[in-house]
Amino acid sequence: MLKTLSGLQDKMNVNRDLLILLLIGGLYSLGIFLSNTFVNIYLWRQSGDYVTIAVYNLAINLFNGLTFILAGRLSKKIDRIIVLRLGVIFLSLFFLTVLIIGENASKFNFLLGSLLGIGYGFYWLAFNVLTFEITEPDTRDFFNGFLGVLQSLAGMVGPVLAGYVISKMAGTIGYTTIFTISFILFILAVVSSFFIQRRSASGNFYFRRIVKERKHNKNWKRITNAHYFQGLREGIFLFVISIWVFLVTNSELALGTFNLFLSGLSALLYFVTTKYIKPAMRKKAILLGAILLYFSIYTILFHINFTLLIVYAVIIGIAFPIINVPYASMTYDVIGKAWKAGELRVEYIVVREVFVNLGRLSSVLTFLLAITFFDDEKAIPILLVIFGAGHLVVYLFIRNINIGSTPKKEIIIKDQITDEKNR
Repeated sequence: MLKTLSGLQDKMNVNRDLLILLLIGGLYSLGIFLSNTFVNIYLWRQSGDYVTIAVYNLAINLFNGLTFILAGRLSKKIDRIIVLRLGVIFLSLFFLTVLIIGENASKFNFLLGSLLGIGYGFYWLAFNVLTFEITEPDTRDFFNGFLGVLQSLAGMVGPVLAGYVISKMAGTIGYTTIFTISFILFILAVVSSFFIQRRSASGNFYFRRIVKERKHNKNWKRITNAHYFQGLREGIFLFVISIWVFLVTNSELALGTFNLFLSGLSALLYFVTTKYIKPAMRKKAILLGAILLYFSIYTILFHINFTLLIVYAVIIGIAFPIINVPYASMTYDVIGKAWKAGELRVEYIVVREVFVNLGRLSSVLTFLLAITFFDDEKAIPILLVIFGAGHLVVYLFIRNINIGSTPKKEIIIKDQITDEKNR
């Protein structure tokens, strides 16, 4: 009887923790989608140059990668909840710092990018690990499905709402209002984290060993190479397209509308692709999505207006789900089949993320060199054509991956690079 009551109590704690983690994920998504798109525009309004924006994004990617390694090590030594809390605290500090420095934000672009990158690193490492630990095989579909709904709603509503508020208020008052709301949402996320049951940690962190595993496991080498080229595309597309939308329209509301089309269509296509793309179709789906994604660039390359930008948003809103659903599944299948996957899952996740960030760093550094030595208007379209082929190269690596029999899902985690960074 006592054993039954104890088991029931444990089940209730798990369900409570699952709901609280969903709440934290929802607060995070709304906070980020409300503001993150518009930080680049806020900096652009102050500086009017690509270098400021590129350095800001360089700092995000640099510190995201470094913090992921540190967070992975900490997650093996201390309570995972503390690591999650650190992430949300740094994200709160980011928005607080933006509010404090206000009109001087562009002068502190590297500092702001560093705070955001550190927040991303701590938050996503802990969230990924907690997702695995808190959910069970029979609750993971519910968790990931509901979290996907929350993220999709935040992706649709957040940018449009923020764009409307900013466009209706004089000067920078709208930006201050939206950044304040995001700050409050992250404070609520920190408070919520105190209601999750503590998660003890143990074991050593074998980061270098999992990097070296690339020499012994061809599939692991191929998938990490693929993630590098994924990052190579994302690096400059994360900010260039948003700035182009703003330059064409001179309207934050238009930028919010652009993101509404992108997120809304993606939400629908994620549902469809999850249901209909079977394991045997994964590679063909990734190739189809990569072709769509690459040729979408040409809709805005030679002539650009808001209508063409919406067409571009529609195409990539279709392409990303077709790529990301099978790509994420293939990635976790490779990890699930890898050496000591259960024991070293944290290390595999960290190494994967490091390769994505190395790709983003390479992309942004190349962008900075190009606009330093060449004219912006000539250099940027060429860079978009070159780096826009990133997912085509991803296909070249994943097409040779042979997993064999489909492994039992060992890790089901919501991917970080979801729509908030896919622009």
